This record gives sequence, C-alpha cells and structure tokens, in this order.
Amino acid sequence: MAAGNVCEETPAVTAEPATEEARWVEKARRSDTGAFEKLYRRHVDKVYGLCLRMTGNTSEAEDCTQEAFIQAWSKLDKFRGDSSFATWIHRVAVNAVLGRMRKSRREQDRIRAVGEIAPPRESIGDSGNLQDMEAAINELPSGARHVFVLHAVYGYSHDETGNMLGIAAGTSKAQLHRAKRLLAQQLKTASGEV
Repeated sequence: MAAGNVCEETPAVTAEPATEEARWVEKARRSDTGAFEKLYRRHVDKVYGLCLRMTGNTSEAEDCTQEAFIQAWSKLDKFRGDSSFATWIHRVAVNAVLGRMRKSRREQDRIRAVGEIAPPRESIGDSGNLQDMEAAINELPSGARHVFVLHAVYGYSHDETGNMLGIAAGTSKAQLHRAKRLLAQQLKTASGEV
C-alpha cells in the first residue's frame, strides 16, 4: 500500500472546538438548554473576569455576568456568527455592565463604599504586586478603566473597543494613554516612590 493511501484511509480528526461551539450555538437557537449550558460553562469565567475588571466589584460582576447570559439566551437569534461567540458574549457583557452603570449611579456609590470598608481578600502566594495592580485598575476613572480592560487585558483593538463602548477609536486611544499614565502614577505612589 502506498504512503498516499494511508493518509486517505486515516479517520477524520474529531471536530475542532470552534466547530463544536458552532453546533452548540445552533442547538441553543432551537431552545436546547443543554447546548446553551455548554456555552455558558465554556465562557462564564472569562465573562465574569471581564465584568469584574470593568466594575471593580465582585457582587456587581456576578450580577452583570448573570445579566449578560440572560441577554445572550434571549437574543441568541441575533448572533449572526460574523465574529466568534466569545467576542459576541463579551460585547453583550460590556453592554450589561454599561447599562447597569447608567441605570443607578447611586447604587454604584453605595456598592463602592461597601467595597472600601471590606478588606481585600489575600491570595495565597501573592507578593502583593498583583493586588496592587488590581487595586490601581479599580481606582481608574470608569472610561479609562473600561478601555484599559478591553484593550490591554482582553486584547481588543481600538476599533473594537470603541464599538463596544460607543466611542471613537481615537477616544479609545486617548483613554488608554490616560489609564497607563494614571496606573504608573498610582503604582509609583504605592511602591513608596514619589
């Protein structure tokens, strides 16, 4: 048997994760809750991380994550597949965070006050640098924080970041520059340099 025939007879490789995910999306569109649960399980941690970084508050992040998946379930028919499901669900999550922030500024102030009273949780093996960075990100003004999280942490382009936040790409760049400058100042102050 020739070497070329061996390749032809080799069974097909199992479906790639993206193809598998596309099948889950199609099943979920037909009201298959099991398929949507698989999508949820695959993306919930990243969506929660995005919400946490944008809100700076665990309770708010949990609520926004829940809202994002509720919205995703109800609007799944609007997902056209032009981007990956991950990109789409991130956009839904960003909208959930921004909508929640617009809804109740007073509630945000109360939650922030409680967050300042509660001591930050210590993580095992953390020298403090990661906590300092997280704290510095949380102290950024919301516009700068949102751009920093989407662009610098999650890697979205300025165009994508601008589209998600409803701002121009140039504004995204300016906010990123502002965020980096403020972070550098905060981290310098935190380390004792003046």
